[in-house]
Amino acid sequence: MNLPISIRQETLEDIQVIAEVTEKAFKNHPFSRQTEQFIIAALRGNGALSLSLVAEYKGAVIGHIAFSPITISDGTEKWYGIGPVSVCPLYQKQGVGSALIREGLTQIRSLGAVGCALVGDPVFYKRFGFTNSTNLTHEGIPQEFFLVQQFTHEKSPEGNVTFNRGFMANE
Repeated sequence: MNLPISIRQETLEDIQVIAEVTEKAFKNHPFSRQTEQFIIAALRGNGALSLSLVAEYKGAVIGHIAFSPITISDGTEKWYGIGPVSVCPLYQKQGVGSALIREGLTQIRSLGAVGCALVGDPVFYKRFGFTNSTNLTHEGIPQEFFLVQQFTHEKSPEGNVTFNRGFMANE
C-alpha cells in the first residue's frame, strides 16, 4: 500500500524533525552504527547537502533523503551520493522510501547530475536502476553493496569513490 504523501525540499523548520525521523528509522537497523542523523547534520554543516527532500503525510514529516557530491579518483564530476534515506518505522514498507528515491533521482538529474552512487541493499535499489559496477569501487565496502546509476551515455567513470567527510560523523 502506498501512502498519499507529498515530497518537498527541506526547510529550516524541518531540521530537528529530520534528525528525529532518521534516528528512529535506523535505531534497530542491523547494519547501522546509529550515526545517520549526525551524517545529515555534518553534510548540512559542510555545505554538502546538495538535495534534501522530506516526505509529509497529514502535515507531518515521516521521511527524508539526502544527496551530496562524491569524488571519483579519475576526476569525473557531477556524481552524487545518496543517503541516508530515512522513513519513520510506522510508515516503512508503504512506498515512502521508494517515492523519495524516485523524486530525488528526478530532481538531482534536473540539477545536472550525471550519476549517483550508494551503499545499500542491492535487492531494494536495483528496482530503481542501480547496478553493481566493475569500474567503480568504494574502499572498505563489499562490491555487492556498492551500487551506481549513470544518467548519461558518456564514458563510464573508473576508480575509487569517496563520499563527503560528513559520512564519518558519529555525533
